[in-house]
Amino acid sequence: MASEQLELSAERRAYLAARRRSARFVVLMRYVVLLAFIGLWELAAQLSWIDPFITSSPSRVAATIGRLMQGGQLFLHIGTTLFETVAGFLLGTLLGVVIAALLWWSPTLCRILDPYLVVLNALPKIALGPILIVWIGSGMGSIIVMAVLISLVVTIVTVLTGFLDITGEKQLLMKTLGATKLQIFTLVVLPAAVPTMMAALKISVGMSWVGVIVGEYLVSKSGLGYLIVYGGQVFKLDLVMASIVVLCLLAAGMYYAVAALEKKLTR
Repeated sequence: MASEQLELSAERRAYLAARRRSARFVVLMRYVVLLAFIGLWELAAQLSWIDPFITSSPSRVAATIGRLMQGGQLFLHIGTTLFETVAGFLLGTLLGVVIAALLWWSPTLCRILDPYLVVLNALPKIALGPILIVWIGSGMGSIIVMAVLISLVVTIVTVLTGFLDITGEKQLLMKTLGATKLQIFTLVVLPAAVPTMMAALKISVGMSWVGVIVGEYLVSKSGLGYLIVYGGQVFKLDLVMASIVVLCLLAAGMYYAVAALEKKLTR
């Protein structure tokens, strides 16, 4: 019996070691792919396989970012876009979860509003941009509202689906034990829907960035979206590419922050 336990323990250790090697290999290959892409991009620009004026190059992008940092402009634009995105993300997520909870609470209301949610989800939110500018004004408020609108409906639909997918057996058991509907929601439905809610957060991160950049395209005097539009208008494509690179880094950082929160909650 003891030898079997030792044998199983050895197999377990071998299995865990293989998984660690696999994880390290995946991380290594991610960096290899990224470095290969950057190197090929730079090589193609240096050898004139591509026009560096149109496609820029990693060295030119780095030089542009350096100039923006020295002038103090980069952090101003990053701060503006980041604040708008985080505000839109938090508001959209909070409102989405609350509305999804209300729709779960009232099945009749859910059936009534279901077609409207489908229409709102299919509606291109950018079409509301001019209306928001007139209603709210050409400022940060309209950009945040645009981010909320783009992420809100997706969050509602995703979270509501998670709430409705919770098995009815546990809810029936809670009712048998005399639990109220609020207790059923807080003790059964909400904890069981955490994975779905975290998936909705990951989707909402990307949608919030889309909403903010679209809003800055329409009306903004600062932010990464403004830099992209300005760089395109004056044919400073190095500025456009530099803004896109910074935008990718910020979006990835925010996504991995949500992923870290998911891992912590899952534990």
